[in-house]
Amino acid sequence: MRCTDRRKRFFFGSFLLIGMFLIAGCAKKESIIATYEKSEYNRDLYRADLYAENLCVAVENIELPGYTTDQQLHAAGLFGVNQEQVLYAQNLHNKLYPASTTKVLTAYVALKYGNLSDIVTVSRRAVTFDVDASVCGLQENDQITMEALLYGLLLHSGNDNAIAIAEHISGSVEAFVELMNEEARKLGATNTHFTNPHGLHEADHYTTAYDLYLIFNECMKNETFLTMISQSSYAATVQNPTSGTRQLTWTPSHFYAQGLAIPPQNAVIVGGKTGTEDLAGSCLILLEKDLSGNPYISIVMGAPDKTVLYNDMTSLISAIPAS
Repeated sequence: MRCTDRRKRFFFGSFLLIGMFLIAGCAKKESIIATYEKSEYNRDLYRADLYAENLCVAVENIELPGYTTDQQLHAAGLFGVNQEQVLYAQNLHNKLYPASTTKVLTAYVALKYGNLSDIVTVSRRAVTFDVDASVCGLQENDQITMEALLYGLLLHSGNDNAIAIAEHISGSVEAFVELMNEEARKLGATNTHFTNPHGLHEADHYTTAYDLYLIFNECMKNETFLTMISQSSYAATVQNPTSGTRQLTWTPSHFYAQGLAIPPQNAVIVGGKTGTEDLAGSCLILLEKDLSGNPYISIVMGAPDKTVLYNDMTSLISAIPAS
């Protein structure tokens, strides 16, 4: 009798699972299928409450009229925030190396637990990077506000800023990373595991395009975050007991802000986060608004170079349906 019950549960579960793969879009409340998946299968994708309000959900790849899938990319996605709809999906749930798009979660945790007016003292560890690493130019014993550190983190992608933020908020990088992973899980980003706050390559440091969407979407609810990513530059005042006071000016790292990539004509780029690393490739997550002011989140991960990255991002955004 027990074996018969198991067979029934197996066939019933299989039937529900097949039905789930036919669904792509946004659900207003948790469905019976999602509840069954979480209790019976305990799969990462459904273990989090992905069917909460205001979240886009896609299980399979979704084509978008006007955009041709680029097989060179590791993953890509386009999300209509107001529509709560996935407009395009390519490998959204594949685990990938994120490079500096990691810093979106770093910023989220810092904004949640930190104080923008705090004065942070920069440690030796925070300024110890290879010469070719992306840094904001901090020096050991610099004193700088948390607000300025976040501007440098999001605009200029400073690895030094990431370490300074982590140490100040949690006392150590390791403790901060634990907090990052805990917060990611709370947001439903259950296919994410980070080992540092900056995104430099480590084998066990990964996420998915969909998890990045979840994290970025939550960040967008914070007006300070939106203000920071939208700036064309930021001037930070830094004090050092040895060298005195100096100013550091940071500009966005994405090519649209630098004038090195032609933006799409049907949307305005608000801002976002770049990521570049040998194994991760070239990555970019953006917030843009169509000409009616509707917000969208676009993600491209694993492009082989910057040319492919921005050509594909522009093509993806250009395919946003007219509202």
